[in-house]
Amino acid sequence: MAVAVNIVCHGYEYCTRAESRKPLGLRPGIGLLTRDRTTVACASSGRNDIAVKKNCKESNTATLFDRKLDTEKFRDIVEKERCAQKEKNIDVVTLGNLCVDIVLNVPELPPSSHEEKYRYMLQLAASNPDKRYWEAGGNCNFAIAAARLGLNCVTLGQVGNEKYGMFLREVLEKEGVTIIGIDENGGRLRSNDDETVLCWVLVDPSRQHSFCSRFDFNKEPAFRWINRLSAKAEDVIKHSKVLFCNGFLFDELCPGFIDSILECARDMGTAIFFDPGPRNISLLHGTPEQQQTLRRMLYMSDVLLLTAEEAESLTGHPNPILAANDLLHRGLATKWVIIKLGSRGYLMVTLKGFHYAPTFKVDVVDTVGCGDSYAAAIVIGYINSMSIITILALANAVGGATAMGCGAGRNVATIEKVSDLLFAPQLQSEYEDYWKTLLPEECLINSEIMMKKTVTNNQDNSFCAIDVQTVAQDALDLLQKFSQKDHLQVEVNP
Repeated sequence: MAVAVNIVCHGYEYCTRAESRKPLGLRPGIGLLTRDRTTVACASSGRNDIAVKKNCKESNTATLFDRKLDTEKFRDIVEKERCAQKEKNIDVVTLGNLCVDIVLNVPELPPSSHEEKYRYMLQLAASNPDKRYWEAGGNCNFAIAAARLGLNCVTLGQVGNEKYGMFLREVLEKEGVTIIGIDENGGRLRSNDDETVLCWVLVDPSRQHSFCSRFDFNKEPAFRWINRLSAKAEDVIKHSKVLFCNGFLFDELCPGFIDSILECARDMGTAIFFDPGPRNISLLHGTPEQQQTLRRMLYMSDVLLLTAEEAESLTGHPNPILAANDLLHRGLATKWVIIKLGSRGYLMVTLKGFHYAPTFKVDVVDTVGCGDSYAAAIVIGYINSMSIITILALANAVGGATAMGCGAGRNVATIEKVSDLLFAPQLQSEYEDYWKTLLPEECLINSEIMMKKTVTNNQDNSFCAIDVQTVAQDALDLLQKFSQKDHLQVEVNP
């Protein structure tokens, strides 16, 4: 007999069952349960439509995962995190992926051939580009957005002592972000391994982008000589509420070392946020060690952030709600799975239900860095126990404000631009009903939808449609309250 267990962490209540974790109203591997126990399963045609089937048998859709979790272990993990948060003075630490972007306008994008692209990159490196084309890139986008929103942020990574490294340190220091080296004594430096990583961001006349860095040509992780965290780095993870990682981490560190860092964070009660990003596909077909560590990162993360395409590649579900539900169910202590739907908005599946918010209407200039800044807002909501729909509204505004600028780095959202969007919110009305293509109304169990107006004829309380003005005001109030706190740059003891 299944026994429901309610667990509270960060002010959120999670409902699990003794035989396996599953979101309330969601049945892993099958679909969503309606109020009359009808099963809504994702159509196998690969389309995003949904077919309703009664007494549907379990789906044979192959997934990356094959593990389930007992409730006691989940409860122990959540309790450890809850207790540890009280003694943590760093809001978030990022891991790896520190680089300098060199943003150049080019007449045409580089050739696709591996050899020709490599020669092209060497020519770019020899060109000594002017400093006005430099920008902080990689995880710096997340770190800068987090600091601007009021989070105490530290970043762990390898930055050289040459001109690009000095530039990166200067930018992050001005933004209030502290850099700590992953390796304390430098290890066994190889050729160019001690230089700051450059990423060439090439833009053609039609505004199409191409990215090129030495990571694209390395057969092994760039910093493969690092196999142990420095004492400072370990101390930072211990005192951080959240560890944020993305898939580019595999370009720098060996899979086994990444595993040990995850264990360190988990043992110290630090929540793990993971965004697989564009490296998702290559890792799925990478070495056995890479595949195993990817599984482990997805398995151990508290919060996952993915695009719909990335979620489908990991689960086999073309429907993003079902994909998110699958990922949620298979995690060790996964609480939230957030699917980024581009201009159509964002959805979150939790152990309590489904939440959807369309994007705000903005004049889009450049989408680079939107996902990174969006993730920073999710961290604010997570550690401050904000309501889910308010978190999505805030993150929407942060992502939208970033899209209004050109490039990322120092061009990510400012708190002033975010506040302006929340003060007079306008939704992309053409996507307001997008969720209906994913989830029929008869299946809306414990769901929240952000809309232009509050729905008043929902007599059976199957879902809650919330007025965007109300949600945006809540997000604005919380953002202003949080940003007024005394957030100083973190000092790490030697």
